[in-house]
Amino acid sequence: MTTVQITISDALAKEAAAEGLLETGSIEAILRERLAVARVAKMQATRQKLSATGTPPMTAEEIEAEIQAYRAERRRAAGA
Repeated sequence: MTTVQITISDALAKEAAAEGLLETGSIEAILRERLAVARVAKMQATRQKLSATGTPPMTAEEIEAEIQAYRAERRRAAGA
């Protein structure tokens, strides 16, 4: 576990405490929600960058072939 200390105004602290937002579970839920939002935003930005390249998306079969090729290369490198 990590202990985090924050500095906020007394008014905000009182209001947040009254709503139960300063409880460990509440803070954890808020952070997890914000992290999920950030991950989705990053994926959308990446998707837009990829779309801008004009390269068509890979099919499931192409992805599977790439995975199999990678695994085969790893096995060869390991001497298996």
